[in-house]
Amino acid sequence: MFTSQGPTVRELAVQALSSVERGYDLLSPKFDQTPFRTPDRMLDAVEETLAQREGSFGAGLDVCCGTGAALGMLLRLCRGRVTGVDLSAGMLAEAARAHPDERVDLVRADARALPAESAGSYDLAVSFGAFGHFLPAERPALFSGVHAALRPGGLFAFPIGAPLRPVSWVWWAVAGFDAAMRVRNAVWRPPFVMYYRTFPLGGVRADLRAAGFTVETVPLDHFGRRDDGTPRWRLVLARKAG
Repeated sequence: MFTSQGPTVRELAVQALSSVERGYDLLSPKFDQTPFRTPDRMLDAVEETLAQREGSFGAGLDVCCGTGAALGMLLRLCRGRVTGVDLSAGMLAEAARAHPDERVDLVRADARALPAESAGSYDLAVSFGAFGHFLPAERPALFSGVHAALRPGGLFAFPIGAPLRPVSWVWWAVAGFDAAMRVRNAVWRPPFVMYYRTFPLGGVRADLRAAGFTVETVPLDHFGRRDDGTPRWRLVLARKAG
């Protein structure tokens, strides 16, 4: 939940009426006091799973790194340099303050067009909580860019939640948010792209394979299972051919 040190309702409203880049520049000093920051519990679960399955990696890339919540995880998993990429200069400034480690590089760039010099540079790429900012039609460019940034055999890993059920109040809250954002973007410019229901596993798996990845998922059993036995969260492991 929001804390007393977090953004006010007015600040959130101003952010929502800005572009994605400008909105996060404004929110960045208080972002870590909002529910939008990836919880440490999720970061720990992903780190533990990757460490058990893969051991360590060479160089690491955090796609849409924000204030750097996942950079500490990458520093522990990776032996080499760690790079965080984000569109927002404000978020990168917060990441720099949080991670003054000499192994960390921070790059301002659009994740749909990663710098050409990143090609073939990384053994592990991760991303947390950012995919709602990309429309389905933009996923091929995003995934192709990550594929190009990885070395042969490199891994792109990210968590994905089980589909929400319409009987859940969370489903209705998420559906209402997405509907409100569609109306906002239809009547207001610049757009602020952020949707919660545009990243289904089936479509994501197909786009990853089209980009050249082999794809598997593993349960993140740290978060339990639903009544039907399926995991609440999975870790997507997309690997570039060696």
